[in-house]
Amino acid sequence: MPRVKGGSASDKKRKRLFSITKGYWGRKKNVYRRAKEAFLHSLSRAYTDRKRKKRDFRRLWITRINAASRAQGLSYSVLMNGLKKAGININRKMLSELAINDMAAFTQLADQARSALGK
Repeated sequence: MPRVKGGSASDKKRKRLFSITKGYWGRKKNVYRRAKEAFLHSLSRAYTDRKRKKRDFRRLWITRINAASRAQGLSYSVLMNGLKKAGININRKMLSELAINDMAAFTQLADQARSALGK
């Protein structure tokens, strides 16, 4: 029985990996073992960073709300507590959008939160 080396399949596999790792720095783009390690690491990082993205955006929204609420004379926690007691259910993403783009509406919300707290 003749021997089969399987070179074309190996070349195809290697070519596919190198096309994925194109743009990586150093040997991680053109040495098969290093490229495979880098690719596997990038898969795990992609997974964790999809989760981290949600955390980072929530943090950004809270920072923006805090800055706008301090301009109204309230801290972030006092504002959120006042909104909850006033029965206003608005998520942090929309609240931060109001703080950036519609300061008048944000001021009204802050006033309602303040009155709900009795301040």
